[in-house]
Amino acid sequence: MAKDAGSREHGPELNARLRELPSVDELAGRLDGVPHALAVAAARAVIGSRRAALEAGGSVSGSLEDEARSWLVAAEAPSLRGVINATGVIVHTNLGRAPLADAAGFAVEQAVHGYSNLEYDLERGQRGSRQKHVEPLLCELTGAEAALVVNNCAAAVLLAAAALAAGRELVVSRGQLVEIGGSFRVPDVVAQSGARLVEVGTTNRTRLSDYERALGPDTGAVMRAHPSNFRTVGFVEEVEIEELCGLGVPVIDDVGSGVLAERVPELADEPPVRRSVAAGCAVTCFSGDKLLGGPQAGIMVGGREAIDACRRHPLARALRIDKLSLAALEATLKLYRDPGVALREIPVLRMLTAGEEELAARAELMRAALAAAGVDAQVIRAEAKVGGGALPLLELSGPVCAVDPAPDSLDDLAARLRAGAPPVIGRARQGWLLLDPRTLSDAEAEAAASGVIAAVR
Repeated sequence: MAKDAGSREHGPELNARLRELPSVDELAGRLDGVPHALAVAAARAVIGSRRAALEAGGSVSGSLEDEARSWLVAAEAPSLRGVINATGVIVHTNLGRAPLADAAGFAVEQAVHGYSNLEYDLERGQRGSRQKHVEPLLCELTGAEAALVVNNCAAAVLLAAAALAAGRELVVSRGQLVEIGGSFRVPDVVAQSGARLVEVGTTNRTRLSDYERALGPDTGAVMRAHPSNFRTVGFVEEVEIEELCGLGVPVIDDVGSGVLAERVPELADEPPVRRSVAAGCAVTCFSGDKLLGGPQAGIMVGGREAIDACRRHPLARALRIDKLSLAALEATLKLYRDPGVALREIPVLRMLTAGEEELAARAELMRAALAAAGVDAQVIRAEAKVGGGALPLLELSGPVCAVDPAPDSLDDLAARLRAGAPPVIGRARQGWLLLDPRTLSDAEAEAAASGVIAAVR
């Protein structure tokens, strides 16, 4: 009751302050040069916010007109914008996965303006296929007879299962019935394809004999699913892809990250695409925007008969790749024709193989800039990650710049960095903010240090 009495005591004062608020139309009318609908939206938003603050007993001040104009600036800013990734996670799903090579970015820019020969055969003067822009490259780089590209790897797996095993049985090891990011589950994809899932083996051990016993007249295909972002270690056994392909039924191999680069030690634990193709897989599926280092895409390579079955399936139209991703993918694939060029020009590969000297120089660049501005920072060692569900056990040790957020909390500093222009995203360790040079260029390292300085001030 005492609380209610207090509320009634302050009621007249609150009501008076609420009456001072302008109407939505009045405030909108003060916003010169702004489209009426947008001005009304801004006015309604800031008046509603001010009213809520007053009713909550908060202290409010400042011009509503200024708040409305700030609201308009924020509303006009793009929602999808660039950030500085100082986390050390190379293929960061939340931050857009693989950054594109310069050549891929240029190809997208060219495809954006005007028209293109996306599905037009310039030589014959008739309708063509968008797949022709990348299929020959994929066959060249993987040794496959045919190739098809859709909009992501989950779509590729769905299409392969639907084309080869719909209405029939699809045999999968229990140890590969995994869930990866975004609640993507292999059994769910199989169900949507119309195939009937047949599980073999156990969580940790599946033998060739398990597959052999499961095969029958109703078997459509065997599928191998790369476990992606986890590993089973210890008392484990799995069947090699060559043995699976010797079973005499079509094999769908979801290798996940799309390793095309060869003789890169850091990639040794990921299944290479060329091995699956050489083994005789009907369809090998992999992502374009993970270790391949290109745009989002689901790439399918394999035997001509199987790929043609996928190409003819109605889902192929629903899942097809768009022209901008296609342009970026073509440019990225061309870089792989020269392994040395790929390592230099594709950001994911460059970050993965970055040397100690390069990383140390970049970490020191940030430390020195921060120290000059009076921010406590030091170079220490920490472990970066590949991310994107690839190589979960690989730790990429190297120097990083560690920032002491004192006297503020780490959470407060991180929040101000996220609100910066551009936002800077680091990672936390034992109360310090880590800025990892592995996922930064020299220019981005300078910008990250500047962002921290501005946030501290």
